[in-house]
Amino acid sequence: MTSGVTTPTTTRVIHNPVLPGFHPDPSILRVGEDYYLATSTFEWYPGVRLHHSRDLVHWRPLGGILTERRLLDLTGVGDSCGVWAPCLSYAHGRFHLVYTDVASFASGYWDPQNYVVTAPDITGPWSDPVAVHAHGFDPSLFHDDDGSTWLLAMRADWRPGRDSFGGIEIQRYDPVAGRLVGPPRLIFEGTTAGVTEGPHLYRRDGWYYLLTAEGGTSWEHQATVARSRSLFGPYRPDPAGPLISSYGRPELRLQKAGHGSLVETGDGRWYLAHLTGRPYTPLGNCVLGRETALQPVEWTADGWPRVRGGVPADVVAAPDLPPALWPAEPATDHFDAPTLGPAWSTLRRPATPDWVDLAARPSHLRIVGGQSPVGRHRPSLVARRVTDPRCALSTVLEFRPETFRQLAGITGYYNSRNWHYAYVGLDDAGEPVLEVLSCDSGRRTAYPEATVRLGRRARIGLRVVFDGPVLRFWYDLGDGWRPLSPVLDATILSDEHAARAVDGEPTGWGFTGAFAGLWVQDIGADGGYADFDSATWHTGAAVD
Repeated sequence: MTSGVTTPTTTRVIHNPVLPGFHPDPSILRVGEDYYLATSTFEWYPGVRLHHSRDLVHWRPLGGILTERRLLDLTGVGDSCGVWAPCLSYAHGRFHLVYTDVASFASGYWDPQNYVVTAPDITGPWSDPVAVHAHGFDPSLFHDDDGSTWLLAMRADWRPGRDSFGGIEIQRYDPVAGRLVGPPRLIFEGTTAGVTEGPHLYRRDGWYYLLTAEGGTSWEHQATVARSRSLFGPYRPDPAGPLISSYGRPELRLQKAGHGSLVETGDGRWYLAHLTGRPYTPLGNCVLGRETALQPVEWTADGWPRVRGGVPADVVAAPDLPPALWPAEPATDHFDAPTLGPAWSTLRRPATPDWVDLAARPSHLRIVGGQSPVGRHRPSLVARRVTDPRCALSTVLEFRPETFRQLAGITGYYNSRNWHYAYVGLDDAGEPVLEVLSCDSGRRTAYPEATVRLGRRARIGLRVVFDGPVLRFWYDLGDGWRPLSPVLDATILSDEHAARAVDGEPTGWGFTGAFAGLWVQDIGADGGYADFDSATWHTGAAVD
């Protein structure tokens, strides 16, 4: 069993997606022999997930960059708000990260505050965030050959009747003073595809190349290239059309191809890191969320970058680099380390010892109970991305609830309105029971037929299994695994299912992906907690 990210292979091909599961909006960077991929994290900590490679084939997770409230405060943030579309760059001996913290996106408003942080090393320490403008989201930094630095972002327009995606603007940024200087300038209004966002700027052979995402984040998504001899334009789109898109090709395994960034290898080859999704049925729900793939880029004689066929490929040629293998992730986390491993994320608050305690009981993860499943200030959910259509998370739970307000168990989770949950709680007689609850678009469904009375047992095995479009819970009381729940709908744990459409407003999409996690509630704030003695991740055949 492996994670799907660190599996060693000596073949010289890249299998897409290279970052399976919820890893959208990739920003790719090469510094010397090292390649880094930074991806959006929205309401999850640590903010801005980071992966590292030396051959573009094998990637290892490094965790996240924004690991503490000093760098990012997600308290109370809405579903699919938080960290959008980071951009990682390197200049003047320092790593630079620019990102948006979106407070809301409803009724045509976004409230997107952009920040810049820097560090001498990819592992930090990262500087205090510098707030720049809040004109729009998806910021990036461009470091020009003359030493100047420029901030790009989409220009949001809240006014009714206007195009809410008002184009791409640029403004000079002074990294020493930590502030913007000079006026912002609109340099590109996009193509007829619309929804122009995600700008990245490159310079090559006397041209400025502007790479943007267009068409929205669903099936019409695409990446567009425009170029200009001048930094401020005018930028003319490639007459051949988008650099990459899956639109109109429902037979392709990789859909939603778009939002991306470019990187040049040491030997002068180019690759596009781009967003993609894998629906289980043609144009169906993408339970795995938006993932990251890589495609080779070739330059035409007249200076345009092209992806072969303009569509995403499942398997592509890798650069001629020495294979750089990483150790495979252990199947089981015994919680022996002082901090959570890079596979784990936490919801809306960083994994601080006051609620994620790895020291109170050796080889156990103690999670202090938090708010209800809809609480946005103190939730207690430790989870990992679902990375394969067939996968499972198993754990051993020790928990003694004292009131009906205390629950602990395992979940298949998308957001506060869409989840499945198998938990230990108390019945009306105060006796411990194992139960199942689902939430679909905010509507809860209980399954009383699935109730298991636990008697004096405080230790129980729990498992959540994803099997393509279905999900099921299992339990073990010490005499083997047994099915707990009826077959549940896994497809409610997807961007498509979470989308909300209001006439006259932009569609309120979900932007994340399915998680499997360990969840504890102490709704009455009575000090309840649960101990988890190991957690095992299964993928593919290992699920059986």
